[in-house]
Amino acid sequence: MSKEQYPGLYIHVPFCRSKCFYCDFYSVASSASVPEWLDCVRKEALLYKESFPRFDSLYLGGGTPSSLSTRDLADLLEHIRTHFRFSPGAEMTMEANPDSICEDKLKAVGELGINRISLGVQSLDDRDLEYLGRNHRRSAALAAIETVRSLGLALSADLIYGLETQSLPGWKKTVDGILAYRPEHISCYQLSFEEATPLWKMKAQGRVRPIDEKLERAFFIWTSRHLESRGYLHYEISNFARSPETVCRHNLKYWKHVPYLGLGPSAHSFGTPRRWWNVRSVTKYCRLILEGKAPVEGSEVLSEEQLGLESLSLGLRTSEGVDLAAAGTSTESRSALENLKKSGLIRVEGDKIRPTLKGFLVADSLPLMLQP
Repeated sequence: MSKEQYPGLYIHVPFCRSKCFYCDFYSVASSASVPEWLDCVRKEALLYKESFPRFDSLYLGGGTPSSLSTRDLADLLEHIRTHFRFSPGAEMTMEANPDSICEDKLKAVGELGINRISLGVQSLDDRDLEYLGRNHRRSAALAAIETVRSLGLALSADLIYGLETQSLPGWKKTVDGILAYRPEHISCYQLSFEEATPLWKMKAQGRVRPIDEKLERAFFIWTSRHLESRGYLHYEISNFARSPETVCRHNLKYWKHVPYLGLGPSAHSFGTPRRWWNVRSVTKYCRLILEGKAPVEGSEVLSEEQLGLESLSLGLRTSEGVDLAAAGTSTESRSALENLKKSGLIRVEGDKIRPTLKGFLVADSLPLMLQP
């Protein structure tokens, strides 16, 4: 089995010091239930220790995993490494915020196997950071990057564009400021207004507003072209890697339908053809675990047709694309394929259909266009 085929392990750490205005991931702005959560995650892991022979990636996401104490992180990682096997050279990532990491904490998790830090920089402009409701400022972000670099850990920098406080020249300064540190990976996300987030409510009240589509397009195209000119691979709509070896191995498993196990409240898991997900509440999650029950809220079994449509949808979000056969062989399908080629949204290379930069802009619609 190749490393791409080995499952990935995700652990959801649902704790933050405060909620950012734009975030719709499940988290609580309190650390009161950390001890109970930690105990229950260890118990949940034991439910699956015989189900997955080996993992090739570990991803601590959240929430803010780096907000846990060094001792709690060590306890968690030691338990996971005791009860699960990992392939040699496994990718092991911890998400972190600049205001919740220090050299001692990073050294400790590095000694326990963490070799990649996904750092929530978001911007190097203090006005943008205030708009997003972030706790840190530019100086803290740069200090955190330097700490990660000094310890030899791989760096993935998360950035957000498309804020009304943000100009294109200002965004360029942020991107170039990050590039100065030569991160192995950069994620550039367009700001979205997710329902029930503080930012959504602020938009409804007229306090903030989205930028127009023309400017969104300009941000996206400049970002792709600039990072590619600096040697980065634009391998997924929002993701760039300095080399093929530094793509996010864990996320590729999601996009390629490789099995993965999720532990913690709101975590999702997948094993062909079944997908299941945990309850979205720390309190309910812990209660179910302590009652000896799996904290699963729901599940579904995907049909061959559903798996095929998902593979098409996910694949067209990546530069690798999908197999030509996925477009179908009917006259209508071939006609749709030719129309997309003429429109400059896709290109066909050998037995692959790959989205162009223009195609990335409408990636959510491409599968529908290929299925007349």
